[in-house]
Amino acid sequence: MAQIIDGKAFAADVRQKVKKYVNRIKETHGITPGLAVVLVGEDPASQVYVRNKGKQTLEVGMNSFEHKLDKTCSEEVLLSLINDLNLDPNVHGILCQLPLPDHMNENLVINSISPEKDVEGFHISNGGLLSTGQSSMVPCTPLGCLLLLRNHLGDLTGKSAVVVGRSNIVGKPMASLLLKDSCTVTIAHSRTMNITEVCSKADILVAAVGRPEMIKGDWIKPGATVIDVGINRIPAPEKEENKTRIVGDVHFESCERVAGGITPVPGGVGPMTIACLLANTVTAFCREKGLEPPSEITV
Repeated sequence: MAQIIDGKAFAADVRQKVKKYVNRIKETHGITPGLAVVLVGEDPASQVYVRNKGKQTLEVGMNSFEHKLDKTCSEEVLLSLINDLNLDPNVHGILCQLPLPDHMNENLVINSISPEKDVEGFHISNGGLLSTGQSSMVPCTPLGCLLLLRNHLGDLTGKSAVVVGRSNIVGKPMASLLLKDSCTVTIAHSRTMNITEVCSKADILVAAVGRPEMIKGDWIKPGATVIDVGINRIPAPEKEENKTRIVGDVHFESCERVAGGITPVPGGVGPMTIACLLANTVTAFCREKGLEPPSEITV
């Protein structure tokens, strides 16, 4: 049976490290790092997520700035707000919660955030820097996956890694991070031929394809480390009519019997995302001030 990789516990450790560095920054420089979160509209899931981000930001001792705009506001109003935040010396990280209303251009909005304050790592400049092996702000979820892998396996040099999924948010940056750690990397996706065979050769398998329980136990190389990024809601008639449950992109029960280590869903990669957002805010602050970012929580 695989060792369960506890992302919830590791995320708590990351937050403690962030808190320690924030306290040191306050004592040494008399400045409090600040994270600004912008929410457009009233999507219930986004509201909960933004609330959790604000709560955890304050818990580690940073300033939290929340800006809520009506879903009918114009794109110009949002861009003007982001420009103000770019210029605000008290704000060191900016996040614009996605998805945005249909009348807004997501790429335009993301790329209006200063790359240095882009703590989600979505700006095209940060994407380009990461893909060419240079210093950048790294997307939070792939960063969390890499930190979990390093903690579980140690040195990743020479490992065969397969990333299932090719999104700009997870798949592509995850592959770049694994390459940077000297893995041999393959990107697979829903249209990859012989995908079962491709996955079965991986020492590290990162599932980020967005299909519930797509990856089965017979896809897994015995002893491989499986990182499940997927968060999918499926019907759960065994609980109650019209109820759902959350599953990953990996069929946990069958893969657990084969893998050497595996992240559960929930409780695996999910908690790492906000923890790494806080870590990225500290990194952004350090780079702005010409300080060395803490190596334990960055790459």
